[in-house]
Amino acid sequence: MPLHPEYELLLKQMADIGGPSLSEMPVEQGREMYRMMQPENPSLVVGSVHDKKIPGPAGDISIRIYTPKGKGPFPIVLMFHGGGWVIGDLVTADVQSREVCRGTQTIVISVDYRLAPEHRFPAAADDCFAALKWAYTNAQHFDGDPTRLAVAGDSAGGNLSAVVAQMAKEAGPDLRFQLLVYPATDGSRFDTESYIANADGYMLTLDSMQWFWEHYADAEQRLDPRASPLLAKDLSGLPPAMIMTAEYDPLRDEGEAYGARLADAGVIVETIRFDGFIHGFFAQTQTISATRPAMQKACEALESALN
Repeated sequence: MPLHPEYELLLKQMADIGGPSLSEMPVEQGREMYRMMQPENPSLVVGSVHDKKIPGPAGDISIRIYTPKGKGPFPIVLMFHGGGWVIGDLVTADVQSREVCRGTQTIVISVDYRLAPEHRFPAAADDCFAALKWAYTNAQHFDGDPTRLAVAGDSAGGNLSAVVAQMAKEAGPDLRFQLLVYPATDGSRFDTESYIANADGYMLTLDSMQWFWEHYADAEQRLDPRASPLLAKDLSGLPPAMIMTAEYDPLRDEGEAYGARLADAGVIVETIRFDGFIHGFFAQTQTISATRPAMQKACEALESALN
């Protein structure tokens, strides 16, 4: 399918502006650029929003708790932001966290995990798993239901959601669902058909993915399933999943490969490719109108699994 007209216009506007690519920027400049691209949007009103610090494996972890209107106890979704483990934070995950909270009547806990290169693999995964365990143990203190837990995230956040689901299978707590949006699942190779066809020109590039991985984990570490969940030997027993991919995305094929492996292992999984879309659509519901049905589908899947 051709590139969606809204994305065609967006990419043209970005090309006209010009400037260095992400992989050519210092890390701090990349982080600031990403915050400008994905700002907070308090106009998407939820019941309440508050920030909190919780204990982590290497110091406090900042989280943001979005609570829906109404009376709980509510299901809980742990939201792990994208940004290649290097950029992204509570600000850049604000819109998708609000959308999921509003669309599912669940508490969304957005996790500000440690970033690379200051904190390399497995720091991000360890923080995200610690946040899940904290939510399970402390649910009664924020009107949450610890028996109805899910993980969700896009890109690196999809990677971390898949990794945390694998960790929780071994050590608990039980998860009801995993929402993996264009997840990075294999850092050991960059030669899939989608990497080759979409190497440049669609916002996320082959160069930028290599830049992200080089900051996050070395070649040997990328063979660890906590970095590359696709490389896990046994995917049986994992919670049901929805995997969303974009046609014009270098990560398309590895996300779909993970869905196929989950299905082969007997896991209930729905894998959906959004034709005409590029990487990043989960956070663009306020700027790209065509992405709104994708968010609605994600919320319907979460709500069905958690209620």
